[in-house]
Amino acid sequence: MSTFFKFGRVAAMTLAASLLFTACNKDKINPDQTGVVEIHFDNRAGDNDLVLNNAQPYTTALGQQVTINKFDYYISNVKFTNADGSIYTVPQAESYFLIKESDMTSQMLDFTIQEGDYKSVTFTVGVDSARSAMDIGQRTGVLDPAAGGAGMYWSWNSGYIFLKMEGTSPSAPLDSVTNQNPFKIHIGGFGGYNSPTINNLKTVTIDFGQTIEVRDEYHDGHAAPAIHMYVNALAVFNGSTNVDLSTNAITMFNAFSTSISANYANMFALDHIH
Repeated sequence: MSTFFKFGRVAAMTLAASLLFTACNKDKINPDQTGVVEIHFDNRAGDNDLVLNNAQPYTTALGQQVTINKFDYYISNVKFTNADGSIYTVPQAESYFLIKESDMTSQMLDFTIQEGDYKSVTFTVGVDSARSAMDIGQRTGVLDPAAGGAGMYWSWNSGYIFLKMEGTSPSAPLDSVTNQNPFKIHIGGFGGYNSPTINNLKTVTIDFGQTIEVRDEYHDGHAAPAIHMYVNALAVFNGSTNVDLSTNAITMFNAFSTSISANYANMFALDHIH
């Protein structure tokens, strides 16, 4: 056997061993390291992309036509579940997000989480009682009613609006001042401060149907796992209760709000992962 052949054979074996080591090392989970995972909340209207002030009205399950001009909602208390059942909880102070259809950047969330092979994500629609009851000085960013959370807080009710949808529909009563047929759906209520009240907090779990690898190496120019989620705005009207806008065009802090929150708890669905 020639020296050249021996050298080539040794080099090939060394390269194979190196690749095997790299692959094994890549798959190894280091709990002291973190990686990035992205979630895209892609707002839809049934099978179509959601368009605010849509020229062609959308149709609800009751056959009522709606034009939507605002669609905002809070996502909070995000948790990722590993294949082994362990859970990584995003630190609470970093776990409040306001998704706004009018702001595309708000729909793309990045999470830096512990390395792992994750099978699902769980989150709350709304703002929990612990954060709602905190001193206003501790509620910053999208929770600041005077800044990032402007328009999503009831000063008269000392609570956050978890989901806000506004628009017009010929099925809604006529407003003689504006000569329009507006609807306003502002849903909140975390259960009350000192005595029980309406609780419209909803917990949603999205199963990935596979495991996604979150590794530290993705920080350095590599693509992070990205979860593309569809959010069907029409589910606000359609579900266990089909909303009749002729009688419920204005829904805020009242008993019927619980029917709407039960609907929108089902508006989230996994589209794909890449």
